[in-house]
Formats: sequence, structure tokens, C-alpha cells
Amino acid sequence: MTTFDESERLKWAGQGVAYAGSFAKLCAYPVPQLLDAAEIGPGTRMLDVGTGPGTVAAAGCARGATVTAVDAEPTMVELAMQAVPAADVRVAALPELPFTDEEFDAVVANFVLNHVGQPKVALAELHRVVRPNGWIALTIWAMPPAPGQAVIGRAIQAAGAVRPPHLPAGLAPADEFPRHESGLTELMDAAGLREATCETLRWDHRASADEWWSGPASGVASTGQMVKSQTPRIRAEIKRHFDLFSSEFADGDGVLTLPHAALLARARR
Repeated sequence: MTTFDESERLKWAGQGVAYAGSFAKLCAYPVPQLLDAAEIGPGTRMLDVGTGPGTVAAAGCARGATVTAVDAEPTMVELAMQAVPAADVRVAALPELPFTDEEFDAVVANFVLNHVGQPKVALAELHRVVRPNGWIALTIWAMPPAPGQAVIGRAIQAAGAVRPPHLPAGLAPADEFPRHESGLTELMDAAGLREATCETLRWDHRASADEWWSGPASGVASTGQMVKSQTPRIRAEIKRHFDLFSSEFADGDGVLTLPHAALLARARR
């Protein structure tokens, strides 16, 4: 594993329940489009990589697919096993999956490629486990982030938070790629995939301010690790700025409408 991969394991350790109660609802939005892109239907042997609490796996089972799902974090796997008993759910992670060559008809990965240290190597592994002409479909967050996605980061920056040593600033330069449509399709081409296409999905995520704050307050993801690693004074400043910035998106009832954008790509083996 790269240093980035090791950091990802640490920051997601034990976070299954906190993630399920916060950011999981946001990440569920592209699931129907993701399964359409991979042409998931009755009898499809589908692999869901990075299943989290099992949202994609459940949707695949509902379409009649035969679903195998993996996640690197045991607390996520436990939630997925409870939520999707029809799926074969295991602890496993990119870039080495415990499956034979060409084992699946289709592979899906919802917001997973942004959590691996070597995206091209990860795509090559997905290429290995899907059958010839099978589809690989994935989502990642677009950059720069949409306004709703940027609220927590803005609050962290405004509070003068310092990045902790265990959080890498990003991928190694040789592994980085542009987080836009052409950048993602070029990465898929470089990994040996064919007919790569990509589109940008945009949507408004609705959540209360308390729900949106619960993720970082619990240490979920990089923003959460940034928040929890600060001194009490800086944490209070982050929360103050979060309240200020999130109010820009609040309606009369205090519910936030947060614009988000993600890339949805697919390609064939």
C-alpha cells in the first residue's frame, strides 16, 4: 500500500455507523445511473467495490443481479451484511481483490477511486476481474468541488486549521489525474479499458445542518480527521464558520440545499 492508502485505512477505521448516518445519503444519489451505466440486470454477476453500508449492493440485488460486494473497512462490511443478506459481502480492498480473472460480468465502484493511492493500478485490477466486453462503471467527486461540497472545507480553512501529519495532502504526482470528464476517461484508457465515456452529474443534497455537521464532527473522511485533530479552540472556530457558511444554503425551516457534482464514467474491458 502507498502512504495514501495507509492513511485511508486509518481515517475510516470504525467509521461505518457515523458514515451511514451522514454522508452515505449523499453518496446514494448516483446509484441508479451507476447501475444503468454498468447495464446491471437480472442474472448479472456484479461486483460492488467499496460497498460502504451496502447501498449499491442492495440496489443491484433489487435488479435481480447476483451481487458480490467488498469494502476495506470491517464496520462497513458488517453494516452491508446486515442490510443486504442476499449479497456475498467480504472484507477486501484495491489494488488486490480476492477473485479470479474474468469472474464478473460487471464491476461498479461508487466514490471509491478517490480513496486509492494509485488509481491507474486500481483500474487495472477492476479490468482483471471483469469478463471480456464487461462494463466497469464508477463515480468520483468532480474538482473543483461544487458549492455545497465545499462548505466544510471552507470552514476548516477559515478557522486556520493545520493539517495533521497522518493526512497526506494528496496523491503522489505520478498517480494524480485531472478530476474532470476528459481526465477520467484518459485514465481509464491508460488502464487498458475501451470505449470510455464520462458525464458530470449535478444535484442538490438536502440535509439539516446538524446532519451535515455530524460527519466531520465524528471524524468521517479527510474533513472529519482535520476537525478532530485540532485544538478545542480551533474546533470551535470551525463549527462557528460552518454555521455561518451553511446558513447560505438554508431555507426557512433551516434545511440545507447543497449543490454537488460528481463524474460518472464507464468503460469496457
